[in-house]
Amino acid sequence: MKYFLGAIAGLFLLWLFSAFIFQPFAIPSNSMEPALSTGDRILVNKTAYWSRPITRGDVVVFDGVDSFSRQSGEYVKRVIGIAGDRVVCCTDSGNLSVNGSEIQEDSYLFPGDSPSEIEFDALVPPGKIWVLGDHRSESADSRSHLGDPGGGFVLESKVVGQAQFVIWPPTRWQRLDSHTFKELN
Repeated sequence: MKYFLGAIAGLFLLWLFSAFIFQPFAIPSNSMEPALSTGDRILVNKTAYWSRPITRGDVVVFDGVDSFSRQSGEYVKRVIGIAGDRVVCCTDSGNLSVNGSEIQEDSYLFPGDSPSEIEFDALVPPGKIWVLGDHRSESADSRSHLGDPGGGFVLESKVVGQAQFVIWPPTRWQRLDSHTFKELN
């Protein structure tokens, strides 16, 4: 009986941990390569934004209802624009710009991909974010949903948390750091 109660208590603590602190998430596609590969398992910190705002460069998991789909579905993408930002593609040199400054994305953009094949000019409304996959040629992200309800923007309230660790497979164990945008001009 003692072992049974211990197992029940352990399962309860695991459930609490997953429900309120870190949630595991499986990567279903290659839209975030090279940072995340199909089949990777990550831990999402659900408390990351309790003490700080979502920032450009964060990798977030969010519920795409009303922005990316009509049904519940969780997505993982990189934050490119936050409320008040103007995100434009592309500059004369082929880069994205945020608030008029070109950004360099070499540290996370999939090798050989351009910042975007789709031109856009997005002013991020209050309470929303603009997200893109790192493997732009394989990612259905904010650019792909410009004409959908929500205009491709994701409500901050739909963000589950910040992707922080790759935990599976063991050969890919790593901490996922946010990337600070490097301005080119």
